[in-house]
Amino acid sequence: MRQKKPLRKPKARKQEETRNNHTIYLIVGLGNPGVAYTDTRHNLGCKAADLFCQELHLHLSDHRFQALSTTTTYHEKTVVVACPQTFMNRSGLAVRYLVEHYKPELSNVLIVHDDIDVDVGRIKVVRAGGAGGHRGVESVISHLGTNRFNRIKIGIGRPFENESIEEFVLSPLDRGQRETVEEVLDIVVKAIETFILDGVEVAMNTYNAVIIDEKEGEN
Repeated sequence: MRQKKPLRKPKARKQEETRNNHTIYLIVGLGNPGVAYTDTRHNLGCKAADLFCQELHLHLSDHRFQALSTTTTYHEKTVVVACPQTFMNRSGLAVRYLVEHYKPELSNVLIVHDDIDVDVGRIKVVRAGGAGGHRGVESVISHLGTNRFNRIKIGIGRPFENESIEEFVLSPLDRGQRETVEEVLDIVVKAIETFILDGVEVAMNTYNAVIIDEKEGEN
């Protein structure tokens, strides 16, 4: 079994808030609520956020702002992690509520989501840019009135022949892809940590070139 280097455990700071907004980081993993969507491609953003919380022994237990969230102090920075409980195409509503409440600078906001234009086995850390047809990102841009926030795109590849994009993103990964994406999500967790501690440029330079080979599998 591959050994993961654990993240440093943060100091507990249950739902404590601060006015010093340059130290507040908002990490949002996009997905759809409900067990029916848990293992779908479209929920990889939320799954990554949840894994980041698990590494820090945190739970998404705050039900405010139409999201599940938690707040902690990590390396002397206030970090809010959230998964919207709206459906994907209304994700921006929850993100706007979170931004209005915690007031992070946009440079400290990170949205994590699946992306069909990134190959399976890769991630892409980016600053700003368009939604690329992703309904959740479109909603965030619409509700914030800007695209000047950071993102981690988790590659899911393109739909299979004769499969619609909607059907593809709302379906589970096949067996080989699941094994690959499990390793990719470990990389995403480290990229989130790097974003918080070292900034988006370092995260981009460190993780955008990483490729996890896709495993053999079947549907």
